Amino acid sequence: MSTWKPDTCAVVGIGTTEYSKKSGVSVTSLAADAALAAIADAGLKPGDIDGLIRSDYDETSQVALADAIGADDIAYWGQNGPGGSGPCAMVGQAVAAIMSGQATTVLVYRALNGRSGRRLGKGVSVDGGVGGASSYLELFAPYGMTSPGQFFGMLARRHMSEHGLTHEALAEIAMVCRRRANANPAAQMYDRKLSLEDYYDSRMISDPLRLFDFCLESDGGAALVVTTAERAKDLRQPPALINSVAQATGLRVGPGQMYPVLLGESLEHLTSKRVAERLYERSGLRPSDVDVAQLYDCFTVTVYLQLADFGFCSRDDVSGFVESGALDLDGAIPINTAGGQLSESYIHGMNHIVEGVRQIRGTSTSQVPGAQVSLVTSAPPPGASALLLVAA
Repeated sequence: MSTWKPDTCAVVGIGTTEYSKKSGVSVTSLAADAALAAIADAGLKPGDIDGLIRSDYDETSQVALADAIGADDIAYWGQNGPGGSGPCAMVGQAVAAIMSGQATTVLVYRALNGRSGRRLGKGVSVDGGVGGASSYLELFAPYGMTSPGQFFGMLARRHMSEHGLTHEALAEIAMVCRRRANANPAAQMYDRKLSLEDYYDSRMISDPLRLFDFCLESDGGAALVVTTAERAKDLRQPPALINSVAQATGLRVGPGQMYPVLLGESLEHLTSKRVAERLYERSGLRPSDVDVAQLYDCFTVTVYLQLADFGFCSRDDVSGFVESGALDLDGAIPINTAGGQLSESYIHGMNHIVEGVRQIRGTSTSQVPGAQVSLVTSAPPPGASALLLVAA
């Protein structure tokens, strides 16, 4: 069994583009803008980058990005996923490349025209035979299951039946993320307040999930630079040390991307439980050590599903925990302090990592005072990944 070495690498640069509904530029332009911003933030030059890691859903190849930013002689390139499960794992891959001697300075990026271009959340048609689309969607589509919203709607309904999930808890998650976005000038929902009446009056899309239970559709990009903690001492920004990173499928992972999860005997534990166990084991930290969390929020229920698995509350009272105000800025575990994917932007969770770094630097628009440990998750089935960032 390999031995994880905490705090040997760090995130030293972060960069984002404008978040919008219509960027007016190519995905490669978005990726390049975010990448150059992250490199400059670290006080580096494009020629310092010798590794590139992308999402498996990204339309910009590593060689295209290297050419666009002027990064010569790339020694390592890779990708991770699927989709929203990947961002934290991409950071872990960067650490692996550096610690194995394959690269010294790795750029991790995600860019998409998720509103004006490829809209990831809409229903899709089925091509090919069984398993041909890598999702086994062809086995579910005849019953009307064609989109992520329907999948998470079924998870929410089952948790309402078996574990006491309440509409009030879902509303609180949406409201918390919107309040954080209202303090963040870069958020798509910066100037759009959300009242409880607005939430309940919004249309039902996939019962019990309403409009404001769904993440945004966004154009934009986010990137970060990873290098050794030793080198980070000489760079421009305070490093966010990568204390721990982990991936997990959980036991008896099924085929396909997410829909077969619904066929499991129990939905009590999803992949986030196993990744949390692995993450804490490697770090030596515990849930009580975490000061702030950026929890993957493609839907409000996705946040709900992770809270007990990461040890923040009892599985029997997740809704009570949420409704108590525990997720707000002055609560037990403040979440999604830039607004999350529900209200800042949907960049497949890369923006969560950027905000996690800001919390460690002390530069968030909703800063948690004295934050020393920042959790970030990338959590939908069939896999999950997560990381713990700590102050140097």
